[in-house]
Amino acid sequence: METRAMLGFTILLLCCDSFASNAEETFDIRHHLSTVTRYHVVKEKKKNFLASPSISNQCSPIHLNLVARHGTRDPTKKWIKDMDTLSIRLKSLVKNAKERGSSLENLPPWLQNWSSPWKGKTRGGYLVLEGEDELYNLGIRIKERFPKLFSDNYHPDIYHIRASQVPRASASAVAFGMGIFSGQKEGKHRAFAVATESRANDIMLRFHDCCQNYREITKNQESVVQKLKQPVLDEIKGSLTTRYELNFTLNDLSSLWFLCKQEASLFNIIDQACGLFTNDEVNLLEWTDDTETFILRGYGNSLNYRMGVPLLEDVISSMEQAIIANKEGHAPGSYEKARLRFAHAETLVPFSCLIGLFLDESEFEKLQREETMELPPKPPQKRIWKDSEVAPFGGNNALVLHHCPSNNETKYFVQVLHNEQPMPMAGCGKADFCPFEVFKEKIASPHLKHNYNNICKGKLEQMDNESYTTKLLEMLSWFF
Repeated sequence: METRAMLGFTILLLCCDSFASNAEETFDIRHHLSTVTRYHVVKEKKKNFLASPSISNQCSPIHLNLVARHGTRDPTKKWIKDMDTLSIRLKSLVKNAKERGSSLENLPPWLQNWSSPWKGKTRGGYLVLEGEDELYNLGIRIKERFPKLFSDNYHPDIYHIRASQVPRASASAVAFGMGIFSGQKEGKHRAFAVATESRANDIMLRFHDCCQNYREITKNQESVVQKLKQPVLDEIKGSLTTRYELNFTLNDLSSLWFLCKQEASLFNIIDQACGLFTNDEVNLLEWTDDTETFILRGYGNSLNYRMGVPLLEDVISSMEQAIIANKEGHAPGSYEKARLRFAHAETLVPFSCLIGLFLDESEFEKLQREETMELPPKPPQKRIWKDSEVAPFGGNNALVLHHCPSNNETKYFVQVLHNEQPMPMAGCGKADFCPFEVFKEKIASPHLKHNYNNICKGKLEQMDNESYTTKLLEMLSWFF
């Protein structure tokens, strides 16, 4: 009996070891790259791209609003310069270590002679070929999913396409348009227009650039973010220094983490810079990125998303116009079927907050009161807010307006698709198919009472910079 018990215990240990080994093997850093995550990674993680079962067969889509982030891009000019500096810095670290007599046995060979793959480039931040493919294929899939919406030949009054003036956003709009308007009735591609607004005046898609109060409060927020991140970064820096016998600084760590994300995202290289970190360290670094986005762009401060009110107003207005056209029986080709917008993470994240995504019902009540939300819990605790899912490259929200005849009564419903997945809406009882009037009154109206100019140029209503910073600093004590 005792022998049998010991045998069972041994098998249990072997199974646990096997499970732990498999868990280690299944960890894929490409799922942990925050806003540098590629769109196809999100698709692979959530493969159920089916219509919501709650939608009746009698319902038909009559209008679509899209708010999309640009596709995968190369590093910006600032980071290209930083990578050149990192190359020089790594060579200096290795040289100093050798002079100290360190063995450097654990030092990866690539690091000793690494040069930036962007060396010599003076411009950056442009859409790469993979980014074009992301938006082109997204256009094809949306057309296949909603064929009736995109059955007409292109006309700017039927399909309004808008992008920020930043080239990677307008290029994404073009790539998407090539996908969604391919193979039309004439058997050839139609030229299509992409409307843009100057960066200084684009309160629709680059509202963060135009909002004076946001720029002011962000100065204090950024210092709070650094205080939040520093204990985690200090710990990881110490581990790296011990592991590789190099005197890394926090700037070195920041640059190496950036390099890891770029190598994994752009080149599918996960055994160089990414190989420097353990899985636990990656999870913590990802959390610092996610928390920074949460504070600076997301639910961390109501101003972050309230300044997106012009965009929400435009979405609601387009739906109301579509409902009028449907009720009045306008002829096909005489009314708008889609508004397609292409911008940035700074646009997509606040808009996702405006419509209450990634919240439970109690949190949604706090959102309506415009209260400060709790920060994403630190690993190993689970969290809903992950940049890799909220705003990856090519990330998008599609709000689809449906017409549903029922008992001689016409009803309209809104479905929110986030990265092509039906999303439960806390403001609509966690349903992913919400009556338009409920969507408008419960989700949109609490925000629509605000005016952009008052929000961004008037006196801050909710709290001043000092009290807001104090509140965030109090929240930091929850983690450390």
